[in-house]
Amino acid sequence: MGKIRKIVEIDEELCDGCGMCAIACAEGALEIRDGKARLIKESYCDGLGACLSGCPQGAVRVIEREADEFDPEEVEEHLDRQKAQKPEEFKTACACPSSQVAVFAPAPHLGGAAQTSREPDAEASQLSHWPVQIRLVPVNAPFLKGADLLVVSDCAPVAYPNFHNKFVRGKTVLLGCPKFDDKQEYLKKFTEIFRTAEIRSVTVLDMEVPCCSALPAIVRKAMEDAGKNIAFEEVTVSTRGKIINR
Repeated sequence: MGKIRKIVEIDEELCDGCGMCAIACAEGALEIRDGKARLIKESYCDGLGACLSGCPQGAVRVIEREADEFDPEEVEEHLDRQKAQKPEEFKTACACPSSQVAVFAPAPHLGGAAQTSREPDAEASQLSHWPVQIRLVPVNAPFLKGADLLVVSDCAPVAYPNFHNKFVRGKTVLLGCPKFDDKQEYLKKFTEIFRTAEIRSVTVLDMEVPCCSALPAIVRKAMEDAGKNIAFEEVTVSTRGKIINR
């Protein structure tokens, strides 16, 4: 039997079906159906509203109404069913191609050859997956399982000239900015990742600017909340692209 509680509501007139809310929902309560975001089951929604910040159209809100109670055990079963899918068949609920999960082999390490070649494409990408934005990566993405995480502030790849060959190779990259994004959303997502994905190690690559200091703090707190003790390293880059702390 339902009770009065907080739960998400979708304004179908505003919703353009981009799927950002579905990706932001760690419980998998939202899906894109018939070109619109839908709440697939009331008991999957915890009513905390992590999906709100993911909607660029303002089509998602949290209201209070009579609804089935949130059932964390049912959510776990729902997420387990999603995880059981084969990696090559795994897709997010988002209809937007730029946000669909993909796993691929990174290019061979080029070493010094990349620095001496004059070819414009000589620097090969070491990225092994997509998406990379923290807000877009589902907590049950296959590339998170047993990963060595590289959590990167948005500005660091621009400042550090050899970002791919120095840091990305062999790592699962999660990119974001704690200044402009929702810190509580980050904390919730990282906590769930650490609880479920069997992460092997975490490297946080941030900048010397004060707003970046929140990123390693969020990651550490998420590990604490998840009850995990994971190998952790923080690397700080100056605005001139030099490593000043690790």
